[in-house]
Amino acid sequence: MPQRVFARAMRHMPMDAERKFWWQVRDRRLGGFKFKRQIPIGKYIVDFVCVEKRLVVELDGGQHALQEDYDRIRDKFLESRGYRVLRFWNDEVLTNMDGVIEGVLMALQQPPHPDPLPQRGRGE
Repeated sequence: MPQRVFARAMRHMPMDAERKFWWQVRDRRLGGFKFKRQIPIGKYIVDFVCVEKRLVVELDGGQHALQEDYDRIRDKFLESRGYRVLRFWNDEVLTNMDGVIEGVLMALQQPPHPDPLPQRGRGE
């Protein structure tokens, strides 16, 4: 299944934490910053992204405890493209939304990473 089609399907089946977080950030509700959800970046689909600030927000379920190496590789890829990655556990979103939103707002107030250097032979 092509990545864009898969991302679109994922937008129609959000987990509870994703739905709750999306309600907080959609329509520029969080400080006027525009967020998108389930967006392909390279070969990965990120949960949420503020392109203007080059900030990715990932909401992780229990399976991520078993895939730390994969997440580390994924984060390095996104960082190599100039994105900062914030990760929150789904449980944290469901029980401490104020703390999650505060963390995201703090990250949004930081200047974005500078644009990465072009990588040879890797057209996207």
